[in-house]
Amino acid sequence: MAEIFFRTLPFFAIIGLGYWAGRSRFFTEEATAYLTRFVFYFPLSAMIFGFAANLSFAEVFDPTLVLGYLAGTLAVYLLVTAVAMARGLDMPTAAVEAQCAAIGNVGFLGLPMMAILFGPASVAPMMVVLSVDLVVFSSLIVILINAGRGNGLGMATLKLVGLGLLKNPMILSIVAGLAWSASALPIPEPANDFLTILGGAATPGALFAIGASLASKSAERIRISGWLSFAKLVLHPACVAIAVLWLIPAAPFSAAVAIAAASLPVAGNVYMLAQHYGVAPHRASAAIFISTVLSIVTVPAVIAWVS
Repeated sequence: MAEIFFRTLPFFAIIGLGYWAGRSRFFTEEATAYLTRFVFYFPLSAMIFGFAANLSFAEVFDPTLVLGYLAGTLAVYLLVTAVAMARGLDMPTAAVEAQCAAIGNVGFLGLPMMAILFGPASVAPMMVVLSVDLVVFSSLIVILINAGRGNGLGMATLKLVGLGLLKNPMILSIVAGLAWSASALPIPEPANDFLTILGGAATPGALFAIGASLASKSAERIRISGWLSFAKLVLHPACVAIAVLWLIPAAPFSAAVAIAAASLPVAGNVYMLAQHYGVAPHRASAAIFISTVLSIVTVPAVIAWVS
């Protein structure tokens, strides 16, 4: 546990540095937004493409792992939704709470962290986790919010979901990388150097951006955000563990990486969606803040267990 904690500490130290920069106004909210946009569209995309270009389609879309991770994540999603409905919340708000419990910071924090802690072999299962999160659950929240507002599952909603997927640079990077891998063509050396240099900015840039964005968030609604943080940091990895270890057993290494990925704190894009639709943005913001702070201890604990 101590060894894993000290290996993950540099990641959280960079997040802390970003938080200081945002809190001290050395980095304004506008600067943080531009940094996040830069990392999201350029270094992170380059890193994901580089990873995917060295994988086969079969490695990324392992049916057993896909089903296991999907089942575990769906279980916590339904549990948190049921609790929200029992509290009398409407469907859009329940969807945002469920998204907080099910979607971790896989792109900005998980990919670089797991690649270092578990090695290059962790990239394939991490791509599975990222793909399920982006394709299934990022689409589901849009559908549920629109359905809750009486728009139903019409063409407008489906078009919105489709455009969201087509415009997501992480999905495009995975697809482009796998397509290149399928062509069996080597990446030209100048292009490979370009991807390496640009992708090298993804880890520090993403971690710094996470911290700087946290500076604009507060720990409001402690009871609700505390419950959502517990669901994300404890219940989500527990449900995924049950699914990939016993219900739909995956390969041990892939299962370990998926469980570790499930232990990550709430993703920042949950807040962006909540803010975009005007549904419980403060609740999502607080859940991101609290889960990220607590994950300094919980993530190393889960990784130590699966290791």
